[in-house]
Amino acid sequence: MKTYDLAIIGSGPSGASAAFEAAKNGLKTVIIEKELLPRYKTCGGGFVFRGRKNMPFDITSAVEREFFDVDIRFDAKQLALNTVRKHPIISMVMRDEFDFLMVQKAQELGVELLQGEKLTGLDFQNEYTTLTTSNQKIQAKFIIAADGALSPTAKLAGWEESRKMCPALEYEIKVPEEDFERLSTSARFDMDVIPFGYGWSFPKKNHLSVGVVNFFKTKKSIDLKTYYRDYLKMLGITEVLEEQAHGFIIPIIPRKDGFVKHNVFLIGDAAGFADPLTAEGISNAIYSGKLAVRAIVESELDLEKAIQLYDEKLNKKLLPELRLGVKLAGFFYENKTLRNILLKKYGQRASEYMTDIFMGDQTYPHDFREKVKQKLKLSLF
Repeated sequence: MKTYDLAIIGSGPSGASAAFEAAKNGLKTVIIEKELLPRYKTCGGGFVFRGRKNMPFDITSAVEREFFDVDIRFDAKQLALNTVRKHPIISMVMRDEFDFLMVQKAQELGVELLQGEKLTGLDFQNEYTTLTTSNQKIQAKFIIAADGALSPTAKLAGWEESRKMCPALEYEIKVPEEDFERLSTSARFDMDVIPFGYGWSFPKKNHLSVGVVNFFKTKKSIDLKTYYRDYLKMLGITEVLEEQAHGFIIPIIPRKDGFVKHNVFLIGDAAGFADPLTAEGISNAIYSGKLAVRAIVESELDLEKAIQLYDEKLNKKLLPELRLGVKLAGFFYENKTLRNILLKKYGQRASEYMTDIFMGDQTYPHDFREKVKQKLKLSLF
């Protein structure tokens, strides 16, 4: 039976980045991936600059398009905002190529890949855990669960569900050349095309990623397909040449019962680290993967110390920002009238600030409630 310092379940951005970081620091590491790579992964594929600028290697080969400006629209053009930066605000990737590139970079540093193997069991022992896959058994001192929103690993380790999930529907579509050229000039977000959510249109190399996401429950069930069809009409798309639908869920509130059980560390969507306001998850997935590995490395493979360090690292920046993001999302999506009053007067300033967050130059404001009250008073007089 092979033995490793670290076994990582899942080969997405969080798992691959964690593997790269671990190998760079001398840990004997294996990635367990149930699919054969490269594999399609449901995702809008918008990678914001705050994540890209912190990548330890060049990802240009996996980038299909770069957008130095972003369009944000409210109530179907009644308010349209645009921001521009000198670096790409959003880079468009297809997750099969992007994830595979990251795994290959980790393999170059010595990471082993077990693909086409599903994790089926965890046997926690004193120092090492036995991991049973569909093909074999291995042992690892530490385990990182990077297996996404459903995270079977978290369930095997004993977590109950405490994250908040939001439903999304994404379509990879090919449209007539005229429509593609018209819509390929910028990344676009359309707020309120679905209750308590938004629609997105992300141009890729030769097709569009178009979808809708809903952040808060409504009194009636949400028919995502109907809102998607209405959104296509709003975009001026009357003919779809090819279409592939993908439904998925995004955890937008972190787990309430911690991020480590036994020797299993949760990162990315398995932990619930997607941005609560935008549902963008790639940048925090990569960041949390690095934090988990650094905690393990700095602990010198001492489990109790690693758990303490991971908690400290999460609470230094990531978790406080996510808590603020949850509060901002509540105001943004559940107070549409009040929000729009403020945006009509301060919308461009707000969009610039949000873009700075995408760029990694700002964080969510800790005093946003007080600022909202002050702005509202000014707007009413």
